[in-house]
Amino acid sequence: MFRHVVMFKWNDEVDDAHIDAAAAALDAVVAQVSEVVDYRHGRDVALTDGNFDYAIVGEFANADDYVVYRDHPDHQAAIAQYIAGHITDRAAVQYTTE
Repeated sequence: MFRHVVMFKWNDEVDDAHIDAAAAALDAVVAQVSEVVDYRHGRDVALTDGNFDYAIVGEFANADDYVVYRDHPDHQAAIAQYIAGHITDRAAVQYTTE
């Protein structure tokens, strides 16, 4: 398996409605990209100071399938509308599992 993990810190202008809309947009992307094996995302529950605000974990059969998701027009549109310009920090990692 190929796993993609990304975390965001939202900027001060982002409200609950925006986060809910971003989550719905991500769900819609996953519905369109058959290469996604598993996809989970959600808000940090704020148990520890300094955490990121939102996390996404996607699983794919291989790196090529991840690239299909990464470059999919619906995914790029969701990033443009709900993430780019709305975050102060981002961290990501991709790795393989057995």
